[in-house]
Amino acid sequence: MPVPVPRQRETPATESGQAVLHTAAPPASIGAGVAQATPQTTALTLLVIEDDPAGGLTIPEILDADGHRIRLRTARNLTEAERLLTPDVHCILLDLSLTGSGAGAGAAAGSGASNGSGIRVTGAAAPTATAATTATLDQQLAVLHQVLRLAPRHAVLVLTDEDDAERAAEAVRVGAQDFLFRDELDGRLLSRAIRYAVERKRADIAQYKLAESKLRAQENARLERGLLPTPLLEGSDLRFAARYRPGRSRALLGGDFYDTVRTPDGTVHAMIGDVCGHGPDEAALGVELRIAWRALTLAGLCGDDLLATLQEVLEVERPCEEIFATLCTVDIAPDGRRAGLCLAGHPAPLISRPGRRAQLLPYENSGPALGLLPRARWPRRQVELGGTWSLMLYTDGLIEGRIGEGKERLGQDGMVEMINRHLDRGLSGEGLLEASVTEARRLNGGELTDDVAVVLLSRAEG
Repeated sequence: MPVPVPRQRETPATESGQAVLHTAAPPASIGAGVAQATPQTTALTLLVIEDDPAGGLTIPEILDADGHRIRLRTARNLTEAERLLTPDVHCILLDLSLTGSGAGAGAAAGSGASNGSGIRVTGAAAPTATAATTATLDQQLAVLHQVLRLAPRHAVLVLTDEDDAERAAEAVRVGAQDFLFRDELDGRLLSRAIRYAVERKRADIAQYKLAESKLRAQENARLERGLLPTPLLEGSDLRFAARYRPGRSRALLGGDFYDTVRTPDGTVHAMIGDVCGHGPDEAALGVELRIAWRALTLAGLCGDDLLATLQEVLEVERPCEEIFATLCTVDIAPDGRRAGLCLAGHPAPLISRPGRRAQLLPYENSGPALGLLPRARWPRRQVELGGTWSLMLYTDGLIEGRIGEGKERLGQDGMVEMINRHLDRGLSGEGLLEASVTEARRLNGGELTDDVAVVLLSRAEG
């Protein structure tokens, strides 16, 4: 037997506009904004939007896949629909005859003559039949658009007359999952249509998320090419290795950056930097600083002149004045035996040589981080490397991880001890960096919260 659509005035106060026909298990949720349904715990809920004041629209008994009745809610206009559109609603059935006052606050309501369908028509002349039909279709689709805006993650079915196939097809084109003809409405058809609409909406959302994920991957790939460039070391006898691990959840990259280039005179220039923060703005700023560093280095700048120009770039490009960046630059002489070192608020590199314990390069009077002090200076210190050596540049994400569950951090001393243990095991190059980052993560008891970048330059004499 057909079941009349329950009215607000007939609903017990405890249900607040909802008539419970039976408690049954619904399909799975279709995403955020829709009920997170669990089998055997909640009923499938259908929200019907129609404005027949006489209650002429009847909904046949609707059963879910297990043969249980489902919940029905009804709204006379979009204002009521918005109030009743709680997360446990799975599907909306919109009567496309909802026009005029039934559309509520969102519908267009003009002044002038009526066309007999609840639409007011302005102007002195009466509209033609074609114009009236077009106006009706436009307003009905406008109501559908409003419903889709109110419920972007809900499945939507539209109900129309059998002779309005064009209107029904257009409704599907603008976003409804399916349409039903009023004269053919029965319980089995409506139940099947609801399940189909919910599944189709779930598939649409999954497809959207997949497309969004692909777009994010493409953007990250472009960002990766900027942050993690290919080193330009052609003609050099130095070996290069690097590791990068972002601290941001689900991010491929963070605010750390590095680069290595060889200039025509044979000097190898390396740098590593860290923009404070972990968001996409910081990552983008890191890309800009790295590109600027490479361009300025290839143009012949180094040391204090280079860092002063990079500070100007940061001051122009940073999103707010609180953003700063630390930086370490090294320029290795063509013979590979000595280097110039500049630090801008960055931890000193670590050097290891055969037969000697790895240690931090001594460095005093380093300059401030870029962006902290106007007209700052960054002195360049000459460092003797020797014939065979490995030089490791790193960001503070590697040394700021905690040790176990306490508050103690690994620190630079702990990092030096860790590197020496790996060197005693015979590790070098990529293997040394991978083992070091992995152990820092293990000591931290999980993922490191800050970005980690590590660069290793090595030279073997003979």
